[in-house]
Order: sequence, then structure tokens, then C-alpha cells
Amino acid sequence: MKKSAPGRSAKIPATFSPMLATLVNKPFDSEGWLFEVKWDGYRAIAVRDGRKTELISRNNKSFNDKFYPVYEAVKAWKIRGVVDGEIVVLNDAGRSDFASLQNWRSEADGTLIYYVFDLLWLDGRDLTGEPLLTRRELLKQRLPPDGVIRMSESFDTPVKELLEAGRKIGLEGIIAKKADSTYHPGDRTKEWLKIKLSRRHEVVIGGFTKNEGSAKAFSSLLVGVYEGGQFVYTGKVGTGFPDKLQKELMAKFRPLITKKMPFSFLPDVNKPSRFRPHPPKAEATWLKPQLVCEVNYAEITADGVMRHPSFEAMREDKKAKEVIREKAVPVVKSKMLKAPEEQGRKTLLNPAEVTQVRKVKGHELKFTNLNKIFWPKEKYTKRDMLNYYYQVAPFILPYLKDRPQSMNRFPNGIDGKSFYQKDITGKAPEWVQQFPYHTSDGKDKNFLVVEDEASLLYMANLGAIEMNPWNSRIQKPDHPDWCLIDLDPTEKNSFEQVIETARVTKQVLDGIGVTGYPKTSGSTGIHIYIPLQARYTYDECQLFAKWIAAQVHHELPRFTSIERMTRNRSGKLYVDYLQNRPKATLAAPYSLRPKPGATVSMPLHWEEVKKGLKMKDFTINNALERIKNEGDIFKPVLGHGIQLKKILKDFEKLKQ
Repeated sequence: MKKSAPGRSAKIPATFSPMLATLVNKPFDSEGWLFEVKWDGYRAIAVRDGRKTELISRNNKSFNDKFYPVYEAVKAWKIRGVVDGEIVVLNDAGRSDFASLQNWRSEADGTLIYYVFDLLWLDGRDLTGEPLLTRRELLKQRLPPDGVIRMSESFDTPVKELLEAGRKIGLEGIIAKKADSTYHPGDRTKEWLKIKLSRRHEVVIGGFTKNEGSAKAFSSLLVGVYEGGQFVYTGKVGTGFPDKLQKELMAKFRPLITKKMPFSFLPDVNKPSRFRPHPPKAEATWLKPQLVCEVNYAEITADGVMRHPSFEAMREDKKAKEVIREKAVPVVKSKMLKAPEEQGRKTLLNPAEVTQVRKVKGHELKFTNLNKIFWPKEKYTKRDMLNYYYQVAPFILPYLKDRPQSMNRFPNGIDGKSFYQKDITGKAPEWVQQFPYHTSDGKDKNFLVVEDEASLLYMANLGAIEMNPWNSRIQKPDHPDWCLIDLDPTEKNSFEQVIETARVTKQVLDGIGVTGYPKTSGSTGIHIYIPLQARYTYDECQLFAKWIAAQVHHELPRFTSIERMTRNRSGKLYVDYLQNRPKATLAAPYSLRPKPGATVSMPLHWEEVKKGLKMKDFTINNALERIKNEGDIFKPVLGHGIQLKKILKDFEKLKQ
């Protein structure tokens, strides 16, 4: 006889309220209980029903945009169900960090993990009446193999050992759940218990003080909780506010300022303490009690006031009226952390906000017009471009650092009007490094010099789709780090001819014992780089490149040319050696190009330079995955340079 599926047939719930745990005052050991880590994050219900995907907070607000990586992971999850869990940001040790979560705006702010621990509805059946063990087993069977969604594991270790281990690694607490407990949406039951390891409490802000003579926006917060319908004062929080946070909080406070004192009794804001017998005179400003924050504290005094409270973070996921004093109730007798996996860089800019201010390498950058379409056919936006450069920064920066840039700006995308900008004198922030140059008409100007990802993203934010660095660095501006051959076809040339020319260039280099490194131009050609390690002048470099170009042209006279003047090339592919000159620029390895498809100038293995290779093999959409898999195969270009004079001398001997 076929076994019936667990649960009862039911439509997916219209609303979702998570089951809550009761705080207890001491650990206990008893049979029939499961113990889980108490994650310090935002409770979230995931709904996946056919085409519908929702990520919902405990007070039924959408987390779809706010925590978009989790939403996308749920959307990709092959499940038709309703799942309960907690969204956290993990630090390097694998602990959840609520302050980082509260300030999270994009994947650059930390690794989001969705720890799931319960399954409420599955494939048209309500599971809330089933035992917890059954629900968790069904959830484990359907868990994605890896990534953002993880199972919040349970432990059968004796609880005292578990708590001791938790204290050592800095956990907030432990959740104890009866193995046979059913799920009660919205209820706080004694079948789920929480045992805290640190003293932390949610409170409502009812005002702030400012000390006499203080230059700060405020000196402390006046906070409380709700008890029996009254707003009860629980303390004055005077630490944990850097200046930037004070300004942000004041912006939240101003609309809530009121003359009415909100607490059930008037707090004595000038009360002396054991540690401050003569406190500075403070004046209170009252606020409508609507904002919730979380604080750490040493203990609660007999009159219900916190000792040594310190601000931890704002809590946007809770309503003020829900914040009550949590009193520990007596217990009725009756592999914890995993560090986030190293996945490389993710997004810097979130998909929702059109303007975003982010701190990069200590500098605040304001990113604007992020929804503007830069590649119309593919609908790639300015945001997509900036996120690409943030993610590819560790790979592209070695080819940009300390090199003056010639910016090719496309403020309205590849179909809009573009222009080159070399001079940034008086136009760039003070922290952007500059390199002086003197124009033929006697003017002193400055190139932009890339130092790190901040200056890289500053350029990209100006609409500089491609990165065009010098071949030399400012430390040795007359000595290029590489010699290059630019294979530049005309409309009359096929790409197969470009590939053939590149292969012949390799043969020429092999013949003199030199290794060249190819990359696509991202447009129509191929670039071949030879490492020089800044040992030779531009003149010496260009003479060497001219010799290589002449040998290649000698082998392929039918469709190549080394003529400088376009009109003298007769539509033939140009083997360009003249890019080896001071101030000349070429698209950097891993640079985007302002071309249809959002192509990337991609380093290649020589075995890839063959028939079938196409520019659109490498785009903004797949370049990062390739780089992640292959690593920086162009790296030898910046390594040990060739011995040019010895190579040419040996070659002359071979000819004799």
C-alpha cells in the first residue's frame, strides 16, 4: 500500500508569521530536544510556488530587493514550498554579524547566507501539524547542494558543552526545539526555547540627549520597551556611535521630534553614577517611539535599567510595539560554524537604487544614473559595467596601476556621443593621482593615473567603458613594460586572416626564442604582447616590433601590410608596430569595449587562436567566469622581460 504524503492538502498560505521562541534563564539537558545555533540576523520566510517567489520579513515586508542574492538563490531553488530561516552576514570565522547585515547594501558588504531550519508547506500540503523532525528531514532532502542557502544544523551534544563551545567562538545563543513540536505561526511557545550567551536586547528609541558644550549631534539615546501597554524607560545609551552614524541617525530622528515625553515616567538624564559622579549637564529631546535598535549591556539593575549599554545596530525588521522586555522564565524539568566559502568578488552596487554612495579604498564614490542603458541591444546598464569592473579589479589593476590613462567616455552608452579626455586638471577629486604633461601650445595639464579600484571605478563612473593605459609606468615613463603587435584588420579582411596572421607572428617569435602572449582586442583584431620589464626605451622597443612586423608581412604579403599611411595599405590587414611609442594607449587586458555585445579584451592560450575563435566568445556576461576558471594567464607579460639585445645578436649569428 502506497504511503501517504506528510501533511494535509492545503493551498499556500496567504500570510506568513514565524513561530517564536521563549527566552529561558539557564541551560538544561533533556531527551527529545534538538539544539541549533541562534543566528544573529533577520528572520525570513521564503515562498517558492511555481512562478511566484517571495522573501518575506517577520512583519510581512518584502526582502526581495534588499537581500537580492538570497532572493535569486530562492528563485533558482527547485522546490515548491514555504521555508523558514534566518538571513545573516557571516564573518571570516563563520559567525553571524548583525551590524554588517544591518548596513548591507550589496555583495561587497559581506557574504549573505540564508540558514533554513523549517519547512511549513510543500507541494500543496500544509506541514505545520507534522513533527519538527519530519519537517526538517523533508527540508534536508530538497536542500540545494551548495551556495547561499544552507541548512541550520542541529546538534545532540550535551547542552552545557554546546554553550561552552558557543561562548568560546562568540555565538549569540542557542535555540532548543522539541523534536516532536508542531509549528504555530506567530506564537511564542515553550516548545522552542532560546538560551542567550551574550546580553543583548532590542529597545525603542524615545529620545536623545546632548551634553552642554558638546560638538556631537547627540550624546546618548534614551531607550525603552513596552510593558503592559506602557513605554518603560530602560536606559541611556552613550557609546557605539561614530560621527557618520550620528549624522545618519539624526536624519531619522528629525521627523519624529515631539514635545511630548513618551516614557511612562520622566527619566533623570543628569543622574550621577558610580563611574560619573559629576556628569555634564544634558538636555533631552523627545522622539515619537517608532525606531527600534539593538544594544549590548552588562546587566539589568533591580529597577529595570541596563548597565553599560552600547549601541549595536538599527532594527528595521521589527515594529516598535513588538519590542517588550524579555524576561527569562524557569525551564520546566521534564561543526557549529562554517566559514563562508571564498567565491571571489560579487556585486558592489545593488540592483534597486539608481544613485548609490559606496566607500571604496577609503574614498566615498557617488555612482549615478545606474539604470542608464549602455548597450541597447543587450540591455546592459551602467550598473552592470561598474559591477564588472569592481569584480574584475584584482585582475585588471596590474595592467593599469601607475599608468596614465586616456579616457574614452561614453556618458550615454555605446550609441551616444563619445569623446576622449586626457586632462583632468581641476576636475578630479584630490585623492586621484595625476601625472603632468606639457602641450605643444605651452599648457601644463595632467593625466589621470590609476592606483587602485577607487580610481578605476571613478573612471568607469564617468562613462569610460574601456580602459586605455600607457605601455609604461610613471616611475619609468620612457621605458615600456611590454612590446606589442596590434593586428588591425579592415572590412576586407576576414577574422580567419587575423587568426592566421597571429599564428605566423607566433612562428616568428618562436624562431628567435621569444614567447608572445595573445589577447583579443575586443573589437576586430588580436594583440600580441612581449614582456620587456621596462629594460628598453620606446625607440628600441619599436625597432624590435618593426622587425617582427616585417617578418610577418614577408610571410603573408597577400593580405598584410606594414604601411603607416592607411591609403597605402590597399585594404590589407595592418601589422601595427607603431603603438610602441610614448603616450600611445591600447585597451587593457580584461577591459570592456564599447562594442555591440559588451565584448571584453580577453587573454588567450595560443591553442585557442584557431579557426572558430570569435570576439563575442568573451563578454561582460561570461568573462568573469572564464577568469575565475583560468586565472590571469596574461601575468607573464608583467614578469621577467626578454634579453632583447642578446636575442637579436643570437639571431644574427644563426643567419650567418
